[in-house]
Amino acid sequence: MLPDHAAEVAAIMADPAFKVALATLEAEHERTVADIVALTEIPAPPFKEERRAAAYFDMLVAHGLDEVERDDVGNVTGLRRGEGNGGLVAVAGHLDTVFSEGTEVKVRREGTKLFAPGIGDDTRSLAVLLAFLRALDAAGIRTRRDLLIVGDVGEEGLGDLRGMRHLFTKGRYRDRVEAFITVDSPDMDKLVTIGVGSKRYQVVFRGPGGHSFQAFGLVNPAYAMSRAIVELGKIQAPQTPRTTFCASIVRGGSSVNAIPAEVSVDIDLRSESAAELAQLDKTFRAIVTSAVAEENTMRSTSDGKITAELVSIGDRPAGTTPPDADIVRYAVAALAAQGIAVQEEASSTDANLPMSLGIPAIKIGSGGRGGRAHSVEEWIDVEKAESLRGMAAGLATILAVAGFIPSTRTR
Repeated sequence: MLPDHAAEVAAIMADPAFKVALATLEAEHERTVADIVALTEIPAPPFKEERRAAAYFDMLVAHGLDEVERDDVGNVTGLRRGEGNGGLVAVAGHLDTVFSEGTEVKVRREGTKLFAPGIGDDTRSLAVLLAFLRALDAAGIRTRRDLLIVGDVGEEGLGDLRGMRHLFTKGRYRDRVEAFITVDSPDMDKLVTIGVGSKRYQVVFRGPGGHSFQAFGLVNPAYAMSRAIVELGKIQAPQTPRTTFCASIVRGGSSVNAIPAEVSVDIDLRSESAAELAQLDKTFRAIVTSAVAEENTMRSTSDGKITAELVSIGDRPAGTTPPDADIVRYAVAALAAQGIAVQEEASSTDANLPMSLGIPAIKIGSGGRGGRAHSVEEWIDVEKAESLRGMAAGLATILAVAGFIPSTRTR
């Protein structure tokens, strides 16, 4: 018999223990807000998450988890044991922000709104995971699968999912994770089931260089780079599956009156489809090769030829969790039970990595509302009722996926 996901979620929400858990979330709302503020005000710029990781480590220890540790790349993990055979559901929030070292991270409060860089993406989620642990313990809720709570590094930008790569390829739990949920950003109406893959390059064009007047006629790497950028812009990318490209940062040259010896451009290629991403990557590589060859044909190579080097600065795998997967249907049912109309969408999150490995994975919100993510005016609204509505849906989703054991069977 196929599972009735809505009925299972309804049974969880009707269970007396779940109601105790919700009452605990409500009673400890201001503690959760205080945790959000405390964690947000610990800087966690890219590749420098150590201080926030240390604080989160201490918090997981204080919440009584087993096997709390920081792994080789800096992820913080802790285990809440289930009653089953060792199967495991990983639930994660990322420690890092997009903001550079030195960014002011002091939280400003205006009514129920909190303003600070990174407060919604993703510090709120870290605090919500702690609130879930307190609620589960207060209610005495048990699950069949173990819950692995993860504060991971390297989700943003050039971090390139390094925390997830380690967790799923080298970490101690890599062979035990049966499902994965990343809690990321506040909005509950966006459920990510498609992981947008990306390939990012710094393409370095080199040549002999020379005086702009005296060496005029020599090959110029800036022309080869420009030709490659223009040809990239001519690609007709498919709208379905959504596929995109961007030439972003351009560097190089030493003087206005010198043919540059080296220039570079950063390139971002993305797609919802691994196959389309691979095709786009192949096409772009051919463009670079052609641009170099054309410049070497058009101008003198007497002092040396133009070369190009593609340096990988990011490689996020694409992946999908099917809409009929249990993890998706449980999440949709839990959100619907709280009156939240959900839209399944594509994004680039920590869920990309497990999706690419065939592990059921989704991204859900942390509750409430927020805005201006990735800006210094990032904000969240911690108004209690809306926050608790989202948290209730998130907690019910986790329990359904982890195998909630009804309270009548635990007493």
